[in-house]
Amino acid sequence: MTAHTLLRSVRVTKTHKLSVAVLAAAGATAALTVPAATGDAHAATSAAPAAVKPVSANGQPAGANTKAADAPKAGDAKDAADTKTLADSVKVTAVAGQGHTAKEAASRAADRKPVESKPHYANNLDGWIKESLDIMKKKGIPGSYEGLHRNIMRESSGNPNVVNDWDINAKNGIPSKGLLQVIQPTFDRYHVEGTANDLTDPVANITAAANYAADRYGSMDNVNSAY
Repeated sequence: MTAHTLLRSVRVTKTHKLSVAVLAAAGATAALTVPAATGDAHAATSAAPAAVKPVSANGQPAGANTKAADAPKAGDAKDAADTKTLADSVKVTAVAGQGHTAKEAASRAADRKPVESKPHYANNLDGWIKESLDIMKKKGIPGSYEGLHRNIMRESSGNPNVVNDWDINAKNGIPSKGLLQVIQPTFDRYHVEGTANDLTDPVANITAAANYAADRYGSMDNVNSAY
């Protein structure tokens, strides 16, 4: 190898080394530049305002999507059907309640039957005779106000506590007592149910005597003397 060749070789080598150094530096610069550029691109993308798309009243994009959103859904139909069913149920319940209330009102009205007031009888001879006549009518015992009053006045003068202590009955120990002078055995036999079980009770005495007279004479109206 000549000296000239060696020098040339050395120069080439230095040139190559320089080129390698330049390429290495350039590569480093490129490596640093690419990420920066990439980051700048992202930043630019983020900073750039997004395109504004038109939207419908319900917040969905306008156009074909808006039509799809505004269209009735199966769930909406089911909700409407459920609401109608609930409303119908409320109506039926209300009607049933009204019917039930009307039925209860009718039942209460039926339970509140008019109470029959008992007639008021005076606590005197007139009242006793009238009360006796009402009882006799219910029991089918004949007699009139005149027939009862006439015989009462003859037998006791209208005194319910009169006791006969002189006739044959008195001598036998069973004196006649009361308005129509009835003895105890006769009273026991002809006592009218519903009256007092007391020989001297005015109404009980009259009705028992009228019952006895009906059996013996057909009616107290037919009695005009001791009987």
